[in-house]
Amino acid sequence: MDHTHPRYQFIALTLLSVSLAYQRHSSCMQKYYKRQASHACADRVGGRKKFEAMKVEDLARICLACLILASPCRAGDPVPKPWPLQFHAQLYQDTNGKQSIVDLWYDWVNGRNYNIIQKQLGQKLWDLEWNNGTSFYFDLEAKTCKLITFPVGLLRPNFLEDAHYVGIRTLDSFTCNVWEKADFITYYEDVETQRPVAWLFYTGMFEHVITFEEGAVLSDPYWQAPEYCFTNEAELQGASVESSLKLPSKRQQEPLRRWLKGLSS
Repeated sequence: MDHTHPRYQFIALTLLSVSLAYQRHSSCMQKYYKRQASHACADRVGGRKKFEAMKVEDLARICLACLILASPCRAGDPVPKPWPLQFHAQLYQDTNGKQSIVDLWYDWVNGRNYNIIQKQLGQKLWDLEWNNGTSFYFDLEAKTCKLITFPVGLLRPNFLEDAHYVGIRTLDSFTCNVWEKADFITYYEDVETQRPVAWLFYTGMFEHVITFEEGAVLSDPYWQAPEYCFTNEAELQGASVESSLKLPSKRQQEPLRRWLKGLSS
C-alpha cells in the first residue's frame, strides 16, 4: 500500500482536522461549564446556544477543508502505465472464436517484437516483427515462410498516451481501469498493480494476459528468421496472420493507418 498516495494523505489530514476540532469542542465545553457560575456567561440557555453555534461553525470548516483536500484526488482521470521497454507475456488469444496461446516478446530497445502463436489443435506460427515494418511469418515444422511489409512499425511503449478513459470495469476477476483509443484498442489495466490484464483490438482479437515479466529479454539467436525466408519462393500456405500487436494492412482506411503510424514513431 502506497501511503504517499493523495487519497491516503487526504484521509490522514481529515482525521487530523476532526481530532483538532474535537479538542477545541472539549475545551469550549470546559469553559462553558466554568462560566456558568460567573456573571459573564449570562444564563444557561444563552451559553448553550453559543456553544452550539461554535459546533456548527467548526463543522462547516471541516467540510470545507475536506472538499479542498479531496479535489486534487479527482482532478484528472487515471493515466495508463507505459509498457516496459522489454518484457515477456504469455497470452490467451481469442480471435472471433479462434483460440491460441501466444508467447509475446516485446523488445523496443532493439526495435523488434516476437509472437510465438500456438493455435488450438493446430500449427505453431512464428511471427517476427521489426520496427522497420518488416515481418516474417514462418512455420518451423512445415519450413514455410511469408514476408510481409507493414506501413508502420511496432507500437511504442506509450502508445496509449491521450487515450480516452472509460472507467473502472471488472474483467477476468480483476478490477481494471479501462481506456479506448480511436476505436483501435480497448485496454484493461489492473487498478492495484498497473499491470496489463487484457486488450481488445478493433479486429475482434482479444488478448488476455496470463503472465507478465518486465525486463525479460529473448536471446539474440532466436531473433534470426530461417534461411528459407529469404528466398523468392518464401510463402506460408493456408495460415492467417494474427499478431498480438496487429497493425493495419494496405487495404485498411488511410486515416487509421496515419493514426497508427503515430503510435509507432
